[in-house]
Amino acid sequence: MPTDAISRIRRFNRAVTAEVGALDTSFLGRGRPLGTARVLNAIGHGRGEVGAIRDYLGLDSGLMSRLLRGLEEEGLVVTLPHPDDARRRVAALTEAGRREFAAYEALSNDRAEALLARFPKGDELLRAMDLVATALGRERIAVEETDPRSEAALHCLTEYYAELGRRLATGFDVSLSRDPEAGDMMRPRGVFLVALSDGLPIGCVGLKGKGGETAEIKRLWVCPSARGLGLARRLMEAAEAAARELGITTLRLDSNSALTEALQLYRRTGWVEIDRFNDDPYPDFFFEKRL
Repeated sequence: MPTDAISRIRRFNRAVTAEVGALDTSFLGRGRPLGTARVLNAIGHGRGEVGAIRDYLGLDSGLMSRLLRGLEEEGLVVTLPHPDDARRRVAALTEAGRREFAAYEALSNDRAEALLARFPKGDELLRAMDLVATALGRERIAVEETDPRSEAALHCLTEYYAELGRRLATGFDVSLSRDPEAGDMMRPRGVFLVALSDGLPIGCVGLKGKGGETAEIKRLWVCPSARGLGLARRLMEAAEAAARELGITTLRLDSNSALTEALQLYRRTGWVEIDRFNDDPYPDFFFEKRL
C-alpha cells in the first residue's frame, strides 16, 4: 500500500474531486457542469470583467468564451462592452441568472454544512482546508487598502488580539494598549491594509500617522494557515510604499519578545532597534526605519 507523499497528494485530489462533484455532468443537480457553474458563481460574486473572470478561474480564452456563450444561450448572463474600453467585455447576471446563482449558493451552503456535520472534528477540518486553500491560491492573494472599521479589518484585529492573549505571558487587554484611532490609519494620515485569499481576510497591517513625517507600523498579523508564504514581508512592503506616498520618511514600531517571528522579520528587513518611545505596557522591543 503506497504511503509516500505523491500517493497521499493523489488520494487527496481524488477525494476533493468526488466531494465537489467535479466529474458530475450536472453539478449540484442544476443541469450544467462545474466549470459553467463556476463562471456563473464568479459573476454573481461581482467579478464582471471577462478577462478578470478568466484569470481568476485559470481558463483559456476559448474555454471562457464557450462557457459564457452557454450561459447567454440559457438567458442567465448578458455580455456588454466595458464602458471605458470597448475592447473589453463585462458580464452581468439577468434576473434568471440571479435566481440560478441564489439556488447554487443555497445548495453549496447546505453541502458544506452536511460535510461538517458528518465529520467529528470540524475545527480541525476547517484549519486543514484553510491551509490547503491558502497554499494553492498563493498567487491570487491580494493586498487591499480598507477602512480599519470594516468587517475584514475587524476580523483580522480580533484574531490578532486573541493571539496576543495566548502568546504574551501577561495576556493582552486591548483597552490597556495604545490602540490607534481609526482615523490615524486612514488617508491622508495613514492606511490599513488587509490580505485577502479568495475574498477571505488572512492578514493585516496598519500605518498609523499624525500628518507629519513620522508614523508607526501597527497590528501586523498573518493567520496561521498563511504563514511561511512571505505574506508578512509583503504586507510590510505595502505599508512602507503607502508611507512613501504620504510623504512619511521615518517609521517606528514596537513589539514583544514573545513574537519571535516578527522580530526576525524586522531585523532582516532593515529595521534598527531604538529606545522606548511610548508607554504601552506590552512591548519590550522598539524599532525604527528610515525610508
